[in-house]
Amino acid sequence: MNNSAYLTSYVNQFVETVKQAGVEDVVICPGSRSTPLAYAFAKSEGFHFYRQIDERSAAFFALGIAKAKKLPVVLLCTSGTAAANFFPAIVEAYYARVPLLVITADRPHELREVGAPQAIDQVHLFGKHVKWSVDFPIPEDNDESLPFIERHIHRAITTAKALPMGPVHINVPFREPLLINMEQQHPVVQVSQTEMGQLVPSVEFIGWYKDLLQTNEKGLIIVGDSLPTTAGFWEFAREVQWPILADPLSNLRCSVPEDCLPLCIDQYDAILKENAFKDFVVPDVVVRFGAQPVSKPLTQFLKACKPTVFIAVDESPIFRDSLHIVTHHIQVGATSLWIPIEEKQSSSYLENWTKANDIATKHVQAYMEVEEDEGALAATLFETLSNGVDLFASSSMPIRDVDTFYNKTTKDIQIYANRGTNGIDGVVSTALGVQAATKRPGYLLIGDLAFLHDVNGLIVSRFQQTDLTIVIMNNDGGGIFSYLPQSSETTYFEHLFGTPTGLEFSHIAAMYDAQYDTVHSKEQFVRVLNQQKMKDVRIIEVFTNRQVNTETHRKLWTAISEELDLIWKV
Repeated sequence: MNNSAYLTSYVNQFVETVKQAGVEDVVICPGSRSTPLAYAFAKSEGFHFYRQIDERSAAFFALGIAKAKKLPVVLLCTSGTAAANFFPAIVEAYYARVPLLVITADRPHELREVGAPQAIDQVHLFGKHVKWSVDFPIPEDNDESLPFIERHIHRAITTAKALPMGPVHINVPFREPLLINMEQQHPVVQVSQTEMGQLVPSVEFIGWYKDLLQTNEKGLIIVGDSLPTTAGFWEFAREVQWPILADPLSNLRCSVPEDCLPLCIDQYDAILKENAFKDFVVPDVVVRFGAQPVSKPLTQFLKACKPTVFIAVDESPIFRDSLHIVTHHIQVGATSLWIPIEEKQSSSYLENWTKANDIATKHVQAYMEVEEDEGALAATLFETLSNGVDLFASSSMPIRDVDTFYNKTTKDIQIYANRGTNGIDGVVSTALGVQAATKRPGYLLIGDLAFLHDVNGLIVSRFQQTDLTIVIMNNDGGGIFSYLPQSSETTYFEHLFGTPTGLEFSHIAAMYDAQYDTVHSKEQFVRVLNQQKMKDVRIIEVFTNRQVNTETHRKLWTAISEELDLIWKV
């Protein structure tokens, strides 16, 4: 067998094994050294194939697909700094528990560490931010190579899917020449079958846990990001009759059954800013599913009251307990603890939470009617969203406005964000990836700085059809910092944190042939949102004022706290 024939067999075996293991989506960045695998993936039928020329954006795009599908996605690039540009998205994937199959082409061993061009040390390049990493053998006529490929790809994909899910890295060296025989057929590969078991609680724990749910009235259920599913949750919640503090990323504020709406507490961020109310609702028991929610007031409340029993349910042995108050870490799947109990009656404890939540909701709705700051505009966007769409929220102010102003609804609206490491890089690309996966109309709520971070992400819209409306809240800088203590240092604040750019994005929209509108008022915003979307990408640039945003947000929180104080202060 000549070199070309063996190289072709090598990459065909690689690609066919990936396909037989159930991977459906492939994101490829152009580059010379990855030519054999790029061609092998391209000519293989059965994949959803995506191109992106910017590696950083490509990695976040793949992250979005994998986040939405909860399945591994192939991410392929050439050697050198191309691979390094994957790093931010891989870090996010690791901490957000998103499965990626990262494949980096490399120089052969004889060209490593000798000054060869486009050669860096790629072995274990991503360190502890991947679940597993392997350096593949060079393609050569060796009886052991093809079985090695099949076994290790299978291991990589299984590792990526095993709970907690995450990225894995395969580094593949190639010698020149890099062309393969495009006519050579893919082999028939029989992939070894692996049965992935489920973690289940012990009989003893279930007995104790069931009694806890049955006999305690002052209990809270907190639900954060990373739920495997929401199916079956509300049946469980109906019986337990505890307040459900639902982070927007839990997607439990969406598709809420009518009779469960009183159980769903969506204004906890606002009502937990008031001290008198907090004293009335100190829980005896807390059960948390998923990650810790976004809300800082909730975090401070839990840290201050330190419940007697705090159960954190997590499929990982890693303790997600930054507050150091968890009393029971239960390593099981969340759904295994949505167990039936004898249905309980509503308690005064639940009624206190519901009453406070209703008061906050009333103030939020009044605020929406009179104010025109970012919060009111974000709330206007949320109200106009129709059934069957997806909303992606950037970090910083957008996700906090979602937490405050996205009210529980019976509509089917799925909410996504990058909260593994809470960064503002790659947000545009991740939102595009989610939309590519779900095929539903997508909306992205983002600030001007985060949009600038990933303008290159729009390139992918030139290669494929998409359906994304991008709402840019342009307050000319970093709005989140205005709420933090450093804003009191007026001499250097704007230079170091506010970072105004004075930019607007009409030319970016024109470059990418996006539908574009500017908005300066709420009335104008409503009119634009109700206009027909004419192009794959629509950009709505909403101009706001950072100082006004801060003042009006604080005015809302004060109004809520004052009414709560009248009722609960003793």
